[in-house]
Amino acid sequence: MLIDTHCHLDASEFQSDRLAVIQRAAERGVNAIVIPAVASSNFDVVRDLAHSFKGGIYALGIHPICVPDAQEADLEDLERRIQQSLDDPRFVAIGEIGLDFFLPRLKEPAMREKQERFYAAQLDLAERYGLPLLLHVRRSQDILLKHLRPRGPIGGIAHAFNGSFQQAGQFIDLGFALGFGGAMTFGRALQIRRLATQLPMEALVLETDAPDIPPAWLGAPGQPAVRNEPGEVAGIAETLAELRGVAREHIVQASAANARRVLPRLAAGLHAFN
Repeated sequence: MLIDTHCHLDASEFQSDRLAVIQRAAERGVNAIVIPAVASSNFDVVRDLAHSFKGGIYALGIHPICVPDAQEADLEDLERRIQQSLDDPRFVAIGEIGLDFFLPRLKEPAMREKQERFYAAQLDLAERYGLPLLLHVRRSQDILLKHLRPRGPIGGIAHAFNGSFQQAGQFIDLGFALGFGGAMTFGRALQIRRLATQLPMEALVLETDAPDIPPAWLGAPGQPAVRNEPGEVAGIAETLAELRGVAREHIVQASAANARRVLPRLAAGLHAFN
């Protein structure tokens, strides 16, 4: 089966045709779509959306881009929602969380400190409830790792990974798989394509990050923005198969197995659909 391990299906870009988007994904063999929350304001939204179709899976967390507007009470709300969701087989992880040192506002010292504080607090929740992570990794690999190393094994997925081989190895050693999506489909993305080709297949999972990061066949940089969809994970699997010189079916099966390994609750969620 194909699993899109990271898709913001609740985004406003899908408001007019969300059901059709889900149907197109199913027709292309996508059996599960993991929908991460980004703020307390959409905890209910992603949960209800995941329960609205056969392959819906969700995670709960506070995204670093949403941290500037977040309050301490949001962390308390997150813990309450986690507690309420532990018996829900469609709930699989804490995410999307992490650090973003790319956007100018988020690089300011006070905001870096707040990001790290919210990240650490959510790592505490992951340890407390035995849940893996969906990590946002943008210009922040080393600081993310600094917080992870002293802790017990947490694991999960480093989403849209674009670090070095050394950093990749450190995430893998800590129990993470690395998410590869639309960026990998561009020929100029040499580092990402080297990672996708040379890292162990056991370390890779597939994702779209839809509606963002559209693959190459949806349009080139500089052209008007094109909406990405979860169904495009089928083409992403084909690209990875070409890069690694293996059959597409091998990529589909291996990446799905990897997703189930690093998101252990995913197996129960998939079983709930049958």
